[in-house]
Amino acid sequence: MTMSRPTADRRLDRTATFAHRTESVLRDMVLDGTLKPGERLNEVALAAELGISRGPLREAIQRLVSEGLLTVISHRGAFVRTFTRQEVVDLYELRAALELHAVRLLCRTAGDDDLADLEALLKAAQEHVATTADTAYPAELDFHLQIVVLTNNQALLSAALETQRLVSLARTMSANRPTRAREAVAEHEDLVTALKKRDPERAVRCMEDHLRHSMESALAALGLPDDERDNDE
Repeated sequence: MTMSRPTADRRLDRTATFAHRTESVLRDMVLDGTLKPGERLNEVALAAELGISRGPLREAIQRLVSEGLLTVISHRGAFVRTFTRQEVVDLYELRAALELHAVRLLCRTAGDDDLADLEALLKAAQEHVATTADTAYPAELDFHLQIVVLTNNQALLSAALETQRLVSLARTMSANRPTRAREAVAEHEDLVTALKKRDPERAVRCMEDHLRHSMESALAALGLPDDERDNDE
């Protein structure tokens, strides 16, 4: 792995808890694609880049292993997790179970101010995608997370956060497709419209369609042909 030279914003604040700060920075490096799926972590180079010893780095690695973002192979080291087709499908099925429930709850319980906040988040994304060429959807998962946050269900939020970390990793490549970003904006707009009308059937249908398209995009980005998906399902 070729490491960039240490930068001021990536070096850790030595007054903070090393393991906690290392965990946060390392998680970001995995989820933003700085560390690629399947890439082996070079502990010596990473420790030098982050300006820390290998002790807190190893502790952070173990925490990310427990989250499912990294895997450890005996005598070889830690690697950024990769996903099989079935693992991606399983993640999206879990994501759908959580987010479709959240949509049903919002249709019953969300206040007008809550939906106005969600609409504002969508409008910001619309403007960004409309004015920026070749862009990924800005913080696409934040829109979905906000839907869960608005349910005020902490257990649901905790499960959604854990699932979305893995979805974000699996979608590292597909999230950067500008065509998919524009489609996602339109699908989110349909969903918000259904929520504002308090139409649970339409809202659930919009979310189901959106998550199916998102999964298909992720699978395509992983290089899995349609016939392989069809044969396995």
